[in-house]
Amino acid sequence: MSQSLAKILVHTVFSTKDRAPLLNNRELREELHRYLGGILGRLDCQPIIVGGAQDHVHLLSSLSRTCEPSAMVK
Repeated sequence: MSQSLAKILVHTVFSTKDRAPLLNNRELREELHRYLGGILGRLDCQPIIVGGAQDHVHLLSSLSRTCEPSAMVK
């Protein structure tokens, strides 16, 4: 029986407006990272690394076969 396998990794970067350092508070930043990881999980897109700095967030995740890239970023 044949089988089709695919693993697509997506690196997404979100920035704050005007790159303002709005994520100075470490606890707030960590909570935001957990929240984004949870959203990815509900979309069946496995979060691999969620992190960032005071003015941006990086997401590295796999793309589910049932989720379109635009829906994941939305």
